[in-house]
Amino acid sequence: MFFVAAKALFLLYHYPLSKTLSISEIAKVFLYGLRMDISFTSYICVFPFFLFLVKSVVPNIRINKIIRIYTQFLVILISFLVTADLELYSAWGFRMDTTPLQYFKTPKEMGATISTAPVFVLLLIFILIVVLFVFSYKRFFDPYIEKNQKRFKIADVFFSAFLLVFLFIPIRGGIQKIPMNVSDAYFSEKIFADHAAINLPWNIMFSILNRNDTQNPFEYFSSEKSEKLVDYLYNTGPKRIPSILSVNKPNIIFIILESFTAKWIGCLGGVPHVTPNLDSIAANGLLFTNIYASGDRSEKGQVAVLSGYPNQAITSIIKTPTKTRQLSSINQALEKIGYLSSYTYGGELEFANIKSYLINIKMDQLIDKYSFPVSERTTSWGVHDQYVFNRFYNDIQKEKQPFFATMFTLSSHEPYDVPMKPVFKGKDETTLFKNSVYYTDSVIGNFMAKLKKDSLWKNTLVVFVADHGHPLPGHDPNDRPSKFHIPLIFSGGALKLKGVINNIGSQTDIVTTLLDQLNLPANNFKWGKDLLDSSARQFAFYSFNNGFGFVTPKGTETIDNVSKKTIYKDSAYDTSDIKYGKAYMQFSYQDFLNR
Repeated sequence: MFFVAAKALFLLYHYPLSKTLSISEIAKVFLYGLRMDISFTSYICVFPFFLFLVKSVVPNIRINKIIRIYTQFLVILISFLVTADLELYSAWGFRMDTTPLQYFKTPKEMGATISTAPVFVLLLIFILIVVLFVFSYKRFFDPYIEKNQKRFKIADVFFSAFLLVFLFIPIRGGIQKIPMNVSDAYFSEKIFADHAAINLPWNIMFSILNRNDTQNPFEYFSSEKSEKLVDYLYNTGPKRIPSILSVNKPNIIFIILESFTAKWIGCLGGVPHVTPNLDSIAANGLLFTNIYASGDRSEKGQVAVLSGYPNQAITSIIKTPTKTRQLSSINQALEKIGYLSSYTYGGELEFANIKSYLINIKMDQLIDKYSFPVSERTTSWGVHDQYVFNRFYNDIQKEKQPFFATMFTLSSHEPYDVPMKPVFKGKDETTLFKNSVYYTDSVIGNFMAKLKKDSLWKNTLVVFVADHGHPLPGHDPNDRPSKFHIPLIFSGGALKLKGVINNIGSQTDIVTTLLDQLNLPANNFKWGKDLLDSSARQFAFYSFNNGFGFVTPKGTETIDNVSKKTIYKDSAYDTSDIKYGKAYMQFSYQDFLNR
């Protein structure tokens, strides 16, 4: 009863998506999800069924109070998960699994992430669910167990034992050879319908129990064939690249922009007048128009940008320090020719294991919010961009040249509480986000204006790139290429080639592109191609929760790894190209496992 009600609640909460489903499809949400509902119900019945067995052996023990407490605890816990999932699905586009667990280590940041959620509405929903089902249990079920306390007989020992063992049939989803998995709830080409059918606590438990670093779940081809297909993407013969730098060893600055989707960038065809400074910088620099984020979270973007390493669809390598220790990085490649490195962020570097990654790749100096005075920690995330850029500018003044310095912005992250009078009117989340992007863009303009007047300018290359895209504006589905489309701009006095590059690429290509300009070997970055290489194949691979997208000059196709079905495909897309995306998914995940 609870899980059927939870499905109805999920459909109601996401009514704009639910209204795209037919009556038949809505009925199938409940029908196809029923096995999973029964399975998890059977899991949580193991304990009370065990008590029934104990009761049949020890008649004097009273089990109704224990079962009452157990039931009420589960109602409260699962109601919390169901309620939290309602809003997380809006933000992330997939049902809750183990992904949020890594953020619980930093509750302040987790709180900031969800601060734009309708907390009062969600709290009211949570209370109503708990009250309804606790009352139902007390009114209809608890009295039944109390009434039958004395009816146990010796024969009940065998019957109770049988029931306890029998539970394992519905737990595994039936008597078929292969136990039930998530794909058993999938029935539709519409991914929302499939997601709605999933039993939430079953999905969480399944993702916890099936976390492993030994088996590749993405076996589309033989290992030999997947490697051969990926090799085809990268091995295109001698590179043909122009020289874009006026100095041999320029200072290199990476500005990683929080959530800067291309949809806000005017020069990329986005909403005009939101990023006037970046638009101006692009007009006087080198603009890459077809770049895609490798993943959909900040920590994933760091690995893709700094290590040229692709994302994993069901985990992230940054979660495993023993694996990130083996990653190459641009700062290590530059260190060999005398560069010192630094990384500046106004928040907590511990968030999502970013600090352990930066230490493992041997970043020389780390600056986080605790490096700033308390008076400047004015946002729930830490320190707003204007203060961080000021500190960053002062720090690079003191650096021995050549240096490699990275700064990661944060003010355009939820809750978008920027210290600026709103330029765009409105209180909705999209407008708040829009104002926060405008704020960070204005700070960037001030930073670049100061840098241009500095003696550093003529010897410096500045790279602007987003950590990931964003569903807003437009509420993009989780898999859409428009959600992953991001800006990449080269600027600085050390840049001699200016213009527009339309080649398709990814964050994983940035390191290779820069190392080629410095005549440094890029052999350790096998997942990157040179964005300036006219002989390179044009493609981008990105991953989302248990799925991936593959972008080509003819369009994009996205695949759900659970159902092995296409979620989205451009009309002109050549379907024969998706085999390269599947091979990339398989071979890159195997590389992750092998580390």
